[in-house]
Amino acid sequence: QVQLVESGGGLVQAGGSLRLSCAASGRTFSIYAMGWFRQVPGKEREFVAAISWSGGTTSYADSVKGRFTISRDNAKNTVYLQMNSLKPEDTAVYYCAAGPHYTLRQGGYPYWGQGTQVTVSS
Repeated sequence: QVQLVESGGGLVQAGGSLRLSCAASGRTFSIYAMGWFRQVPGKEREFVAAISWSGGTTSYADSVKGRFTISRDNAKNTVYLQMNSLKPEDTAVYYCAAGPHYTLRQGGYPYWGQGTQVTVSS
């Protein structure tokens, strides 16, 4: 049993920054990888970023490379997504995910947070 709680979403102007946090609790020993996904109403949920347990391996969607940074604090069982140079296209509900293997596939993550809204105004 793993619980994920997200925070940090909100409304920002284009070009601004936000940092999302996702705290894991429960059987966190089973977590190896954590990731972020986002979803816009009417569209499929898409991959944003992922990070391995060590933090040494990260992946980003092409649309966010150079602007977003994923990091992990294992002592706090927390993953972060630093989002800079935000664009209106980044507006979405952002979901934190955790799983036993490093993957970019949604199906590889059995644990999900409730989602946090990020809105970027033009």
